[in-house]
Amino acid sequence: MATQSVAVIGNGIIGHGIAEVFAKADWRVTLIGRSAKSLDAATAKIGESLAMFASHGLVSEEERLTALSRITTTTELDDAKGVDFVIEAVPEDMALKRAIFERLEAICSADAVLASSSGHLVSELVESGKGKRVVAAHFWYPPQLIPLVEVCGGPATTPAVLARTCEILKAVGKEPVVIDKEVPGFIGNRIQFAALREAWSLWASGVASAEAIDAVVRNSIGRRLGVTGPLESADVGGLDTMVAFARFLQPSLDAKPLPPPVLDRLVAEGHRGLPSGRGVYDWSRRDGASLLAARREELIRWLKADRVSRRSSTPS
Repeated sequence: MATQSVAVIGNGIIGHGIAEVFAKADWRVTLIGRSAKSLDAATAKIGESLAMFASHGLVSEEERLTALSRITTTTELDDAKGVDFVIEAVPEDMALKRAIFERLEAICSADAVLASSSGHLVSELVESGKGKRVVAAHFWYPPQLIPLVEVCGGPATTPAVLARTCEILKAVGKEPVVIDKEVPGFIGNRIQFAALREAWSLWASGVASAEAIDAVVRNSIGRRLGVTGPLESADVGGLDTMVAFARFLQPSLDAKPLPPPVLDRLVAEGHRGLPSGRGVYDWSRRDGASLLAARREELIRWLKADRVSRRSSTPS
C-alpha cells in the first residue's frame, strides 16, 4: 500500500495501543499527546506490550525494536499535517473532539482519511453536511489484542473513504466490520450493555450472587460466543424454538433506561471497582492482577490461533 503514515491523537489506553498496532505493521506513527510526560509514559507502555508480544513469539526482538523506532511523539496537533491516516483517540469530550476535527480538516491533505476511535457517531463530530472524509473506526480495548474494528460512516462520508479505511485496517492486521447505519454505541457496545444491564438487574434484585452470574456466563454462552455469534447460535439452535422462547422470556427481561440505583450509590461512595478496591465485588478478597493476567493470556491465545488460521488459509 502507498499509505504508510498515521497520526494518532491521544496517548491513553486506546491511543497508545493503536500506535503500537500501526508501528508493528511498518507504518510511520506520529503519536500526539497533551504533555511530554504522558507521551513518555505511553511510549513505555508500548515498549512493555511489544516485549510481551516478543515473549510469546508474536514478534522478533528486531521487529520489537524496529516498531519502537517508527513512533515519533509530539504535543502539536499540527504535526498531523502530511500524514495519510489520522485516528482521534482523546477522552470523551465532545467539544474537544469537534475542535480537533475542525482543525484536521484545515491542516490535513485533501485525500487524508480522518477517523475517530470513540463510540460517538460521525454526525456528532462534524457539522451537518460536512465530513466527507471523516469515519468512525471504533477499536476495542486493548487494541493490540482485540482484532475487531467497527467502521461506520456519517451522512456525508463517501463510500471510497469507508473502503479505504477497511483496506488500511486489514493491512495492519485488524478485522474491520462495516456498520451500515449510524446507531449510538455501534454494535458491540449495544450487545455488551444489553447483557450487562440484565446481569446488573439480576444481581441488584437478589436473584443470584455476582459470582454465580459471572460463572453462568463464563461456562455457558461465554464458551459458545467465541465460535458462533448470537444470531448464528439462534439459527443453529433452531430459529422456531428460539423465537418461541423469546416470546415467553423477553417480556420479563430488564428494560429500564437507567442502571439499578444500588450502582449509583456504590459509585457515589467512591467504589469504582478494581481501581478502588471495591465495586460489585470486594476486590480486597480477590486477586485482580491474576484475573487480568489470565484474561490477557486468553486474548494472546486467540491471537496465536488467528495467526495459525490465516497461515493455513493462505494458498501456497
